[in-house]
Amino acid sequence: MLARLHLVRHGEVDNPNDVVYADLPGFVLSELGHRQAAAAAAYLATTGVGAVVSSPLERALQTAQPIAEATQVAVTTDGRLTEWGLSGRWAGVAWDDLPTAYPGEVEAYLVSPHDLSFSPESLDALAKRMAAVVADLGREHPGATVVVVSHMDPVQALRLHLLGRPLSDLLVDPPRHASVSTLDWFDDTWHEVSRWQPEPTL
Repeated sequence: MLARLHLVRHGEVDNPNDVVYADLPGFVLSELGHRQAAAAAAYLATTGVGAVVSSPLERALQTAQPIAEATQVAVTTDGRLTEWGLSGRWAGVAWDDLPTAYPGEVEAYLVSPHDLSFSPESLDALAKRMAAVVADLGREHPGATVVVVSHMDPVQALRLHLLGRPLSDLLVDPPRHASVSTLDWFDDTWHEVSRWQPEPTL
């Protein structure tokens, strides 16, 4: 098992039309997002990181790269760290247009994200595919500190799953851009020991 796990959400994305970008290409970090990623890298630089693993999507890789440089380890990617399948259903649609394009779905997501019959991937399935990455990392890097860079809903689903909290809490204090949630393994379970986020004045 890993000793410590840093869960990082990617930085802010350049998205002037406010669309659901899901796994669409071309959505990269904004200038602020790059500063947020640099701040996360500085925060993690001296934490003894042994591996940095990222979603293959551009915005996540752009966040992972400065962390890898600061910790002097190479970035690897794992496709299981990509966006929730639900976002793929809404991909390319502006958030303001979702209630018209998919009536009732955003409202359902906001009320019961753990129980969405229309989602191509359940929240439980998302949490389990994310947790499988952590389990594999534990076998590959026993006793190590590892950084995982992913997206808001996947990071939060994994966090809740590892902490034994209900997935219905998905939207309760979700991770902000380039935030770092740190979990330690002791007494045969995961414990959240800190949550950090970049200063809003970056």
